[in-house]
Amino acid sequence: MQDLSLAEPAPLDMAPLVLRAYELGDSINQSALVADYLYWKDCVEQDPEALRLRREFAKAKELFDECQRFGRFHPDYHAAKDAIKKVENEMAEVESIRRYKQTEAELDALLYDVSLLIAESVSNTIKVPSNNPLPTGGCGSGGSCSCGSGGCG
Repeated sequence: MQDLSLAEPAPLDMAPLVLRAYELGDSINQSALVADYLYWKDCVEQDPEALRLRREFAKAKELFDECQRFGRFHPDYHAAKDAIKKVENEMAEVESIRRYKQTEAELDALLYDVSLLIAESVSNTIKVPSNNPLPTGGCGSGGSCSCGSGGCG
């Protein structure tokens, strides 16, 4: 009789996992949140004011990127930065853009939560990427770390 504690783990059959992943993706795609996201995305793409502001933002961003090569000492740096903020503020006033960004953030949060749930069901130490520029937890983000003073490993 073979000692099972020394036996190699059986290879993982990916087919059922891939099938379940597609089913999960289909469920998310059929959700009201995705329907709202697609609706507002279409509204932005059809809104003349949103299109005008997107072009204006692209021009302002291009100018700012050019100024940024030389840093804040470029003579137009502050004006270019202010132009971007002005367009961003105008964009925040357009309902289609505001609602699109809101539903996009909600959908991103849902996808992150699903990814986190899957990762934590395997191990609490698996990292899950996020679009959040300000991480909220874990060892490298200033949050509490469960790895102890000896480090993770």
